[in-house]
Amino acid sequence: MNLILGFILLNYYGFGAVEIVPREKQDEVLIKGPVEKGIFGGPVIKFTELNNDFACFFGGRGAIVLNHTFAIGGGGYGLVNRVVVHTDYPLRDYYMDFGYGGLILEWIFGSRRMIHFGISSLIGGGDICYRTDYFEPWYDDAVFVFEPGAELTLNVTRCFRIDLGGSYRYIYGTDLDGISDKALSNGACHLTFKFGRF
Repeated sequence: MNLILGFILLNYYGFGAVEIVPREKQDEVLIKGPVEKGIFGGPVIKFTELNNDFACFFGGRGAIVLNHTFAIGGGGYGLVNRVVVHTDYPLRDYYMDFGYGGLILEWIFGSRRMIHFGISSLIGGGDICYRTDYFEPWYDDAVFVFEPGAELTLNVTRCFRIDLGGSYRYIYGTDLDGISDKALSNGACHLTFKFGRF
């Protein structure tokens, strides 16, 4: 009896009361918790085929890295060797000038391992024109570029990494004599040197 009376008194004076506070609702997000940030940049060499001819591109890319898993950035590449274009125009054949670039998104798997894997895609545009031996531009044309790829990454040091990978370049919108979307769309292999904080 005394135990029941004591319990009633405790609840009456508030000593046994438990206040229930509703949990604040939070937005649903893709990345939960604190976000670790890194950044990198570096040169890129690509080897591919254009118009049934060997082609070498040189350029660079950089990105911000989130939680060692996702990178968002950009890159740009330009053709550095001669690729002949056979046209119906008089006087001579021409050489191709081709450069492209855009937004690059990358998913990184196992970033802390010495050798790890990643997939990426470039979405952007490019510019193609003819030129002569005197680097005079002729008949400029803009194209759309989509280039998905994959790479293996070697962690050389904490601030230096090397990517070796492959990609496929899709080109759309070419309207030049002697050049077609199909002739510009092709596979490529690339070597990337990344410097930064990952």
